[in-house]
Amino acid sequence: MPTTKAKTKTPLHRTTPAKGHSIPAPVASDQPAVVPPVDSVTGVTNVHTTRASASNGGLRVMGYRGDGSVMLAFNLENAPEPGFAGFAIQCSAPDGTTFFLKNRLTFGGQITAKTNPAARQGIAADSNVAPYQKFRWIDFSSSRGPGKYTYTVSAMYHKGAALEARTSASVTLDLGLFQSGNLQVGFTRGFLSSQAYVDKFHNADIRPRAKSITFKTAPFQKQYEWLGFHARQLIFEFLNACIADKNSTLDVFAYDLDEPDIIAAFQKMGPRLRAFLDDAPLHTKPGAMEPLALQALVKSAGTANVKTGHFQRFAHNKVLIQKKNGVPVRVLTGSANFSVRGLYVQANNVLVFDDPETAAHYETAFEQTFQDMRQFSSAEIAEGWIEMSHAPNLPEFALAFSPHKTASLSLDRIDKAIQNAKSSVLFAVMELTGSGLVMNDINTLTAKRPDIFSYGVTQNLSGVSLFKPGDQNGILTPFAFLAQNVPAPFNQEVSGGPGQVIHDKFVIIDFDTTSPVVFTGSSNLAAGGEEQNGDNLLAITDPAIASIYAVQAMGLVDHFHFRAVMKTATDLSPLTLDATDKWWQSYFQKGSLHFRDRNLFCP
Repeated sequence: MPTTKAKTKTPLHRTTPAKGHSIPAPVASDQPAVVPPVDSVTGVTNVHTTRASASNGGLRVMGYRGDGSVMLAFNLENAPEPGFAGFAIQCSAPDGTTFFLKNRLTFGGQITAKTNPAARQGIAADSNVAPYQKFRWIDFSSSRGPGKYTYTVSAMYHKGAALEARTSASVTLDLGLFQSGNLQVGFTRGFLSSQAYVDKFHNADIRPRAKSITFKTAPFQKQYEWLGFHARQLIFEFLNACIADKNSTLDVFAYDLDEPDIIAAFQKMGPRLRAFLDDAPLHTKPGAMEPLALQALVKSAGTANVKTGHFQRFAHNKVLIQKKNGVPVRVLTGSANFSVRGLYVQANNVLVFDDPETAAHYETAFEQTFQDMRQFSSAEIAEGWIEMSHAPNLPEFALAFSPHKTASLSLDRIDKAIQNAKSSVLFAVMELTGSGLVMNDINTLTAKRPDIFSYGVTQNLSGVSLFKPGDQNGILTPFAFLAQNVPAPFNQEVSGGPGQVIHDKFVIIDFDTTSPVVFTGSSNLAAGGEEQNGDNLLAITDPAIASIYAVQAMGLVDHFHFRAVMKTATDLSPLTLDATDKWWQSYFQKGSLHFRDRNLFCP
């Protein structure tokens, strides 16, 4: 790529057992403890260290910090002895409570189709009597509050009618909502169709039946906070800061736009807001909410401050830019649309850069679009990747803005990273039906790169596809799977309606190494979009960021893989724990998916 100077104030740097069972005392971690500061108000942990490990008696445990979660991975030095039942996990929370994580599956299997939902939920048992029969687990106990969490993992064995722990190891991590220096990253939960939503909200609606941009959101706030999670929090913190500071203005790129509270926040900015809204046919057809949002913003901000357009296809960015006294200071970007579906149904991510230089580049893209979108692909801002390795208190990263004259200006970098992957490629991508090198790379990973671990989730019109090593076409999992003939001990779920659920756009290369890279943003990573849509891409080279995206990717895969497994379950044959040694044997069969999984996440 050429190296040029920007028209902003900074240069663009470019490049082309029994309940009473006790667990043995925790053992020392493999690494010194790192205790970062925790903001007691926001619950944000400002941390670069996101992994911890411990070993004891042939058991090794790895902990990977997620965004409000942790992924625990386990390994055994040798194949288990006969009678290995699985892993128990005990958590010690910052508030002093200690408890075992629960497993919905048990050895009993007495639940029938006639068992009521309350009884089904009650069947879940502590993992020291119903151990996890897999070699990794994602836990969300940090929703109790930020701080230091210690997880003690025990290898459990059958001993007569009870279970015993043969060996245990403990890891400690500071958990909470993720922040690294001047970069915050947040995810939506994307789990409207889940057992957790059944338990917490009993499949309650997330909006009135009659669509509107002005419905009262108070009855839905608890659901919105849970479903929108950290991504939603970041959006409203950003908006509230702009509203409160009378010297601040706000520039907005919006694609889908119907979330009433977001629109109301935009309106509160009055003429301090400028917005560029997509007006592709799906946003102007009868029944679309975006024309109503346009009218509302024109009324509050003024006709000159609100424009619409769609390049050749879409104005696909989802971006907020805060300026103080006319100078860009912060920017919010990512895959999440400012819509009810974008925040409360779909799996999405949001990034906030508290950095004037980064904000200035996004502002350049906004000004070019707002003033003359027809010339965007010929503008300097669209020439290639902008290197940001010098930004203070931020990880090394790069930016790319489209539409480009040719998709290779942005996608060649991602293609090269995938081609040169040394250990793994993890991903969550909305669709894999587009054209271009990156789409081809992901679709053919298992055939062309059998030497690496490739795992991810995507979506087509029929459902979700799970891609893993050895699967040429993925496993298709419909969304509303747990809607009819639901086998015990699981409850009926809500589908969330038609449309995308996997809306994330991220690929993680070599997350487990010292030089990983995460590609994310609003781009769908297809050649057509990079040449015809207004979009942005980020390439972040940082182990901490790679870890939290990896945890998110594996959480999505596990969530939807559960549905694939449930396809084979019936009321007469519910899922239960395996009391034999068959369940773990594939984890020690060299070359199998389970073998590779076990040795990637906990080598």
